[in-house]
Amino acid sequence: MEPTFNDYVALIYNRFEAYTQASAAVSKMGAPFVYQQRSMIAFFMWMQFKRISQFKTQWRWLKAHPEAMLVLGWSRVPDRSTLSRRYKALYPVLEDLVQFLGQSSAALGDDLKTDHLYEDKSLFKAQGPVWHQSDRQAGRIPDKLRHLDTDATWSKSGYHGWVYGYSLHLTCNRTGFPRLVKVETASIAESQVLEQKKEALFALDPQAITADNAYFKAMRVRQWAAKGVILLTPAVKWQKGRYARAYHRFIAKTPFNDWLKCRKTAIEPVFDLFAKVLGTANNHKQLPLQRLPSVRTFLCLGVLAVQIAMIVNNAFGLPLRQISNLLTAFS
Repeated sequence: MEPTFNDYVALIYNRFEAYTQASAAVSKMGAPFVYQQRSMIAFFMWMQFKRISQFKTQWRWLKAHPEAMLVLGWSRVPDRSTLSRRYKALYPVLEDLVQFLGQSSAALGDDLKTDHLYEDKSLFKAQGPVWHQSDRQAGRIPDKLRHLDTDATWSKSGYHGWVYGYSLHLTCNRTGFPRLVKVETASIAESQVLEQKKEALFALDPQAITADNAYFKAMRVRQWAAKGVILLTPAVKWQKGRYARAYHRFIAKTPFNDWLKCRKTAIEPVFDLFAKVLGTANNHKQLPLQRLPSVRTFLCLGVLAVQIAMIVNNAFGLPLRQISNLLTAFS
């Protein structure tokens, strides 16, 4: 037996209700929405799978598919401005929901537990032309440069070289199950985002967090160790001195050396899943929309979709990273 569209939507609704009951954010939500947050999340996820990113086109699709209104529980089609406004404001809720699912799903099985985590960053190319750094620093937009995303920034990828766009910062466990997410412009450093996520990371009570060299700081290693959390990185530029030698002897021991070796298989393939879910697998993972508020929601919805797929796969006894059922259900 394979999961259906209704199974995925039911899980989104169920887990969102659990999130609102458990979250301190409930008291800040104010008056109830005409269109509930959970149905908005399901709708926008549905649109992403159908590769419909323009709000006018989404509005027209709803007009042409009254059966979708029944699924979503809506009595009338939201205005295009409502869809745009709600989409751009959804990121904080999605970020919290991903964190909630990361914590609450640990009890569902070994594949979803948190004993030790992996951290990494992936770049996504901005929609439209690039803004050369000299022009960007001068605040100058060349006359013939049309449809430029001025929120995006530059960063270098090991796979694609220099990329003008945005960055997805992911925390996952050893099986690739997402636990935390943040979306920033490309130039925001990995180490800076790791510092922002520190308290949320510690709340997951991990034994260790494994990352690449961009996340290494000797002071961070010592401070985290004092809190009972091991930061594992190759630390290739930290070789001299007795503390550096002691650290390298430590990470060469079992199981820490095994955890470091698993870094590429634990987290990097998950970014490929996101690209397939989001439809950004080609052209350096170019995004279909612009500006940071929209990009944040877009990428975070992709992380949530993979999270939902893995929870359902776990319940149905399917391979955890198999997303073909999810793609079929929402297509």
